[in-house]
Amino acid sequence: MTRKRKRLAIAVCGLAALAAATAMVLTAFRDNLVFFYSPSELAARPAIAAGRIRIGGLVENRSLAHEDGRRVSFRVTDGATDIAVSYDGILPDLFREGQGVVAEGRIKDGVFVASSVLAKHDEKYMPPEVAAALKKSGHWQEGGDAGALAGPPPAHFR
Repeated sequence: MTRKRKRLAIAVCGLAALAAATAMVLTAFRDNLVFFYSPSELAARPAIAAGRIRIGGLVENRSLAHEDGRRVSFRVTDGATDIAVSYDGILPDLFREGQGVVAEGRIKDGVFVASSVLAKHDEKYMPPEVAAALKKSGHWQEGGDAGALAGPPPAHFR
């Protein structure tokens, strides 16, 4: 084998190894990918609910019901559409009706069965996707306290 053919063989083997590594990384990434949807998006395209997904919106008022033990059910809305959610576990401390929530799980028989529930952490935070869906439907407005972070930093940051 000539020197030129050896270099070509090494280059081809290197490219094949790089392609295999890239394929493995992309496959692992696809398996762990979780998409975020609003209830309106799920209603418009039910085919997207085939795998594990995240939904977000506001917990609908007067929809929270504690069932047996730790199981709870509630409805998540984006102002236009809502979806029933069932969760077996302990809810976050900040979880309450009328507040933002993101739930991860699967749709089973028309009910979203959540494996985890995340409540928004303060009155200013809203996931960008949820905020956009609520703004589009006209049910969420930005807070009027735009200058809350203006001014000198607290003493412990100086």
